[in-house]
Amino acid sequence: MRTWYERFKREARFYALLRKDPRTPRRAKWLLGAALAYPFQPLQVIPNFIPVIGWLDDAVIVPGLALLARRMVPAEVVADCRRRVAEKEAGHHSERNDIQ
Repeated sequence: MRTWYERFKREARFYALLRKDPRTPRRAKWLLGAALAYPFQPLQVIPNFIPVIGWLDDAVIVPGLALLARRMVPAEVVADCRRRVAEKEAGHHSERNDIQ
């Protein structure tokens, strides 16, 4: 469970950096914003109050929008954002080891 959570946090940081980067095309930024907002929208393809199926559409639409957005972003921007997330994680882990 912990590794899943850590991966989720890493991906969230990556997409946040990608969305803030000025080299990211506007359409990609819009799609990333839509992916973040979709689960909280009152109108959805399948409402969340329908058990299981209501959550499945979130599990398909949100990653799909994020993947589509990422494909619009130049490879060097994606690589730079991934590198920055990895550097921040490495710095955070070394700080945690220094404390212990």
